[in-house]
Amino acid sequence: MHRSVTDQPVAALTARPLPASLPEARAAIDEVDAALAALLEYRAGLTERVQQLKPVGGSAGRDPDRETEIVTGMARRAPRLGAERLRRIMTAVIEESLDLAERGASTTR
Repeated sequence: MHRSVTDQPVAALTARPLPASLPEARAAIDEVDAALAALLEYRAGLTERVQQLKPVGGSAGRDPDRETEIVTGMARRAPRLGAERLRRIMTAVIEESLDLAERGASTTR
C-alpha cells in the first residue's frame, strides 16, 4: 500500500513553532532543505516511472491539465505562496524532472 508522503514527517516539520533565534532558524531551514532534496529526488524517480508508463513520454507527453491540477492542489495546501508562484516553481520541477528522465537517469545510478 502506498503511504502518503504528507504523513508524519512533513507534518512534524510544519507543526513546529517558528524558531526564536537566527541559528535556530537557519538550522530549521537546513532541515527543510534536506527534506525537500529527498522529496525532489523521489519525485524525479516518479516522473521517470510515469514516462515509462505513458504511451508518449517526454515533453511531447506533457499534460497541461495535470500540471494545472498539481498547482491548484499545492496552492490549497500553501495559500501564502499563491498559485502563480507555485506554477513557476512546479514548471521548473517538472521540466527538470522530465529532462532527467529523458537522459535515462536510472541507468546512471
